[in-house]
Amino acid sequence: MDILAHAQALINQLLETIPSPYQKQSFKALLELSLKADGVSVPEHCKLKSASALSRFLNHYSWSVRRIIRCVRQAIRDRLKTYRARGRRPHLQVMLDLTTLEKRGKFRGFESLVSVFNGKRGMHLVVLYLVVGQWRIPWSFRVYRGKGTRSQAELGLQLVRQLPSWLRQRFKIIVLADTAFGSVDWLVGIRALKLHAIVGVRYDRRLTDGRHLFDLHKPGQQVRLQGLSFPVTVAWFYLKRDGEQKRSKRYVISTRPLKAATIVWWGRHRWQIESFFKTAKHRFGLHRFGQKSLLGVYRWLVVSLIAFVLAHWGYLSLDVESLPDWGLAAQVIVEACFADVVIALLIAEVERKQPLLEDMGWKVHIERCKI
Repeated sequence: MDILAHAQALINQLLETIPSPYQKQSFKALLELSLKADGVSVPEHCKLKSASALSRFLNHYSWSVRRIIRCVRQAIRDRLKTYRARGRRPHLQVMLDLTTLEKRGKFRGFESLVSVFNGKRGMHLVVLYLVVGQWRIPWSFRVYRGKGTRSQAELGLQLVRQLPSWLRQRFKIIVLADTAFGSVDWLVGIRALKLHAIVGVRYDRRLTDGRHLFDLHKPGQQVRLQGLSFPVTVAWFYLKRDGEQKRSKRYVISTRPLKAATIVWWGRHRWQIESFFKTAKHRFGLHRFGQKSLLGVYRWLVVSLIAFVLAHWGYLSLDVESLPDWGLAAQVIVEACFADVVIALLIAEVERKQPLLEDMGWKVHIERCKI
């Protein structure tokens, strides 16, 4: 099945989970709003439904987010079944990282979810992101609630444990994570799952012989970190972050023996999730939620991530090797799968411009014809 046809089938399945025709219209309007891919997809900008109608749909109406998620994951599974890589069984990169959806003001409906972390106030999401070949999939997320609650590493380990068995059977899984996930418990948990992880660690992590990582002079050594009963392989590289004048030394460890160059190569790959965060926020409005209830926020996040998945499929349908033009990719999906929405927007725009057209000597009459 063509990927656009598969996207259309997924949208039809999603609409079947929505109980009433009115709510189906709101759901389609919300998806179309997110698929504008302009980063300002707030309900007030929707041309098909009022902001209050979308607010009721997100916060009050009864429809199952769980069924929506199941439909999307099943569609992803069907697509990944068609993926064929040359040679050996392909690697599935499982990436973990935390992103902050910055917020100001008071949010009484979900005040416990808004906290300050690393100088940023907002909702902090631990996201599990899958990469295999050209496929990019935001699979799941959890909210980090701040100090005194479950840590990022604990939440990330929970997300990895919940990966379905068919992924492990079909792909060779490698877990890539940032420094925040390099705790002893996290590494032990990943090893207990019989998975391979490459994770960043602090430069001052202590070894069992009393030395620190910064005391090492040869990359690729196998060492034992304090608290771990198994050896890890250490490598490092130099990175210049935005705003930094000098390059800093970053340490990466592998739970399996690999060459230093291989560890660094995989370690750099984990930054693909940073690109996803920027796209999800500044294109698909992930951080633009302004709902008053926890349910409304959760639904907004899910719809934004679905819009990203659909737009990514639109990009794959173009069969180009250049970097994604997310506006074009989203437009491909809207025109292929939401033709009725496109026509409704066109008619609404003509009606709004009717006075101007008449002033210019034009009169437009639109009539539906039988096909």
